[in-house]
Order: sequence, then structure tokens, then C-alpha cells
Amino acid sequence: MKQRFDVAVVGGGMVGAATALGLAQQGKRVALVEATEPKPFAADQPMDNRVSAISCASVRLLQQLGAWDAIEGMRLAPFRRLETWEQQGSRIRFSAESLGIDELGFIVENRLIQLGLWQQFSQYENLSCFCPSGIESITFHERDNELQLTTGEQLRAALVVGADGANSRVRKLAGIGLTSFDYNHHCMLVNVETEQPQQDITWQWFTPSGPRSFLPLPGNQASLVWYDSPRTIQQLMRLPLAELQQQIVQHFPEELGGIRVISRASFPLTRRHAKSYISDHCVVIGDAAHTINPLAGQGVNLGFKDVQALLHVLSKDEPLAKALKTYQRKRMSDNRLMQAGMDLFYFGFSNDLLPLKLARNAALKTADRLEPLKRKVLTYAIGL
Repeated sequence: MKQRFDVAVVGGGMVGAATALGLAQQGKRVALVEATEPKPFAADQPMDNRVSAISCASVRLLQQLGAWDAIEGMRLAPFRRLETWEQQGSRIRFSAESLGIDELGFIVENRLIQLGLWQQFSQYENLSCFCPSGIESITFHERDNELQLTTGEQLRAALVVGADGANSRVRKLAGIGLTSFDYNHHCMLVNVETEQPQQDITWQWFTPSGPRSFLPLPGNQASLVWYDSPRTIQQLMRLPLAELQQQIVQHFPEELGGIRVISRASFPLTRRHAKSYISDHCVVIGDAAHTINPLAGQGVNLGFKDVQALLHVLSKDEPLAKALKTYQRKRMSDNRLMQAGMDLFYFGFSNDLLPLKLARNAALKTADRLEPLKRKVLTYAIGL
């Protein structure tokens, strides 16, 4: 017997869980299909390598969903300053103080964001979780779509939301095409213990082989991001932790200070963008619709912007097809703009031609003095 829902959300990660929770708050009957339930939190658990820089706009969404207090009660690290440079004398600096706010954002482990959202599910009887489970197939009809789950259960839903990541099965089953670009770079994430207690700054240093970044974590810990060629990252991943520590000290700036490597992970850098966000009463959001160079930490923030836009259009009393077209129009242009901006920044600093190098460092030095421009850029980036 098929169970009927207003919306079936496939994927219970950060973006999918936020979508399901927001729709349940609107009074809709929601099914959430997810393969793995997040593990409970314990203060002595090691920190995950996967972390996100959560913007002010994303915090507001999480507050509206009732999840922020739970996340804040686990662990996070606020940051109040941001610096970017290539040459030491040419830096651009941003600060929360310049906008009259307490912080620019928070560094939070992805799984804790997801867990904070899941902890709110029990408040809504109209939200049903199918976990562990996945999608076997989708049969498309004029009114409801039928979902065959891997557990053998069958669902009917007026709308299917694909929040199932970069390799989205919903996107494939809905026949939504994809454009992709391989940056030919890999990214290594390294959790380290630092000499200094939690710092209030995140910084990024550009080198000829790729950026090096610092993200503060609670206590005496930090997350380091090392971009480089696939070959170099693979070699670094094979090193014993003590030898990797030596390489980090050699290839990161003095700002880092003394460290001890705790753990590491790596992944390739690929930009993806769905050719359409909607098809046959299906909509894709978050990484299922777009992935972006993680250079500025905007990936999950763009996903949460998708959630906000989708919740807004679905809260209105208008035909579903019209609402989804409005969602696509609003989010596709913004996501493409952010992808293009990150690519321009990334490739602009990847070229080692001397005239270009001199020009971009002069531009950074000049931009640092233009406070109105900096405030405008910062306001857009953090969603104020």
C-alpha cells in the first residue's frame, strides 16, 4: 500500500534535513528518505574533517528551523576576522567590527549541523523518516510521483525534492542534465592541534600550486585546507602523520604557528551545475543542483539559500509548476554568479605570470583601503 505525502525529500544531509523540517513547519506531510541517521554527539568525540563556514544568513535559517540552539550547544567556533593575501605586504582584511556585528560566521562540523536539524524532527507528526533507505525508482505521473524505496516501501508525493548530493539519483531519474568541469586540483583537509587556543580569524594564502587556508575550531584545534595537484595531494595523504606535519610547517605561512596533525581527508575539486533545477514535479537543491569551488566556503551557504527560496515559494498559495519556475529563476542566476566569481578568483590567482601577479597584488592592496567596497562585498558574502 502506497503512503501519500505532499513532499518527499530524498537525502537527509544538511540541506535535505533543513528542507524537510521547513516544509513540516508549514504543515505539509513530508517524507524524508535517507540512508544513514547521524550519530549522537559526545563531547569527547574527535572532530570531523568535514566542516563548513556558516554565514549569518544560514544561522538565521537554522534559528527559524529551531536547530541553532542544539548546534550551538554541541560545539562550534566563531570567526570575526578574515584575511586573504598572496604577498605579505598586499592583504585584504575583513572584520565583523566594520559591520557592527559580533561575528562574520561560525565554523561547524557538517555532521553536527545535520544532527541539530534531525533532533527537531520529533516535534512534527507530519514528518516521517524512512531511514535507512534509498530510492530504487521514480514513476512520474501528471499529479503524484511514485517512489519505490530500496526497502520495498512505496510512496506517493506531489513533489520530490532531490537533496541527495553531487551524484544525485533523483537528478538522474528525472532526466536532468549536468555540466561539469574538473579543476585538476585536489583538496586536503587536515585537523590539527594548535599552540594557540581558539582564534577568531580565518585566512587564505595563495601560492603558485594552490591556496592554503586556516579555519578555527573549538579549543586548541583548527582545520587546514591544502589545495594542490592530484599527485601532490595523493603523496601527502600517504605520508605518516609526523612527516605530513613537517610538510605543513614548510608549506604554510608563519601565522599558523606550532601544530600537531590529528587527522586528514581529501577530495577532488569539480564544479557541477544542473542544466535545469526542475522536471516532472521534481526539484533538485544543494549539491544535487550545483557544486562550487570551496575556496570561499560558500557551498553549504548556497544550499541553505536554495532551502530558503524553496520554502518561500512553496508557502504561497499558487500552482506548484509556477512556484517551481519562480524558485529556479531566483536560484539559478545567483548560483551561476557565485560559481563564476569563485572561478575568476581561483584562476586569477593560479596564473604565475609576473604582470598578472603584480596587478592582482596591487588590486588587493588597493581594495583593502576601500572600506565601502569591502563592506558591500562582505555584506553580500555573509547574507546580511
